[in-house]
Amino acid sequence: MKQRDKKKLLPHLPFLICMVLLCVLIALPTGYEDAVIYQGTDRCRAEVLATDESSVISSGLIQSGEQNCVVKLLGGKFQGQETEAYNLLSGSLESDKIYAVGDIAQVVISYQEDEILSVNMIDHYRLDKELLLMAVFSIVLIIFAKGIGLRSLLSFLISVLSIWKILIPFYLNGKNPIFVGLMLVTVLTIVIISLVYGYDRRFLAATAGVLLGVATTCILGIIFTDAFKIHGAVMSYSESLLYAGFEHLNLTQIFMASIFIGASGAIMDIAVDITSAVNEVVEKKPDIGIKEAVMSGIHVGRAAMGTMTTTLLLAYSGGYLALLMVFMAQGTPVYNILNYKYVSSEILHTIVGSFGLVAVAPFTALMSGILLTHKNSLQRS
Repeated sequence: MKQRDKKKLLPHLPFLICMVLLCVLIALPTGYEDAVIYQGTDRCRAEVLATDESSVISSGLIQSGEQNCVVKLLGGKFQGQETEAYNLLSGSLESDKIYAVGDIAQVVISYQEDEILSVNMIDHYRLDKELLLMAVFSIVLIIFAKGIGLRSLLSFLISVLSIWKILIPFYLNGKNPIFVGLMLVTVLTIVIISLVYGYDRRFLAATAGVLLGVATTCILGIIFTDAFKIHGAVMSYSESLLYAGFEHLNLTQIFMASIFIGASGAIMDIAVDITSAVNEVVEKKPDIGIKEAVMSGIHVGRAAMGTMTTTLLLAYSGGYLALLMVFMAQGTPVYNILNYKYVSSEILHTIVGSFGLVAVAPFTALMSGILLTHKNSLQRS
């Protein structure tokens, strides 16, 4: 009876382990929850009742100065109270916002005991819409993919929490970014692929292929970041991080780690595709040899690499459309564009990430051919 219970439990073991891991990550503190700048403040939603733009200075599209609002606090310590709030404008279209009557804003209230000192309007309130979008996505995913959809959602949540609760705090604490990034990718690879296959030979083949592909990307990223003379300050907001008191951070190593972390998802996708294809071939043709199985996996990998490389290109370039438009509008020569540091960094991201995709195909095909055909040979003997 106990043996039967073990057999029944084994297919659900990865899911149970991941549920425990999810609970641990949710409860795990980052160590940065009690920031000094937020002590003595309260955060809540507020409805805009009236606005005053008399102190706003407009110069074309640019607005600076201060927008004064009357707001009704919708939560927190002072719920229900009406008070004045200020919205500072810095002249940046990227960060500035203008409120209208009826808008719901996120505000930070500075207070002392029961007295409100000031109310700062942070941004339009979007959390309810974000939660709605996430809920709709989760429901649709589970309806169409059922159990697989639930496992995909679980792996998504674990990945997000792992980055927020483990990767970011370790980086802020000055730990080696490359080592920490490799460890995190390894753990996430084991977790995610175990949800797909459980703990069997397919799991071993796909995991080995992913780790070899990620290692290739990591090594090439380190070599060519140095060769391109790219400084990690090319990453958005990195200088703000230094000025916030984290000047000890090695931004260049963080940039190197971002290359293989960014490509790891696509690498996992190809590894699982190839492993599943080789397993299907072996199941249909049990007497297949290692060489033939490996070649089958490589053929599948060739087809997948064509679209995945383009996927990486579109993913990385999508955020730089405005920059490319500026270059074209100014008539900047392509020779100059390709040599700019921030363009070179994106080229590095795309090409080195694509190297990982190219490498993972033969690695996974080889591991799948050895492990999956070896399984059948053992069964026949």
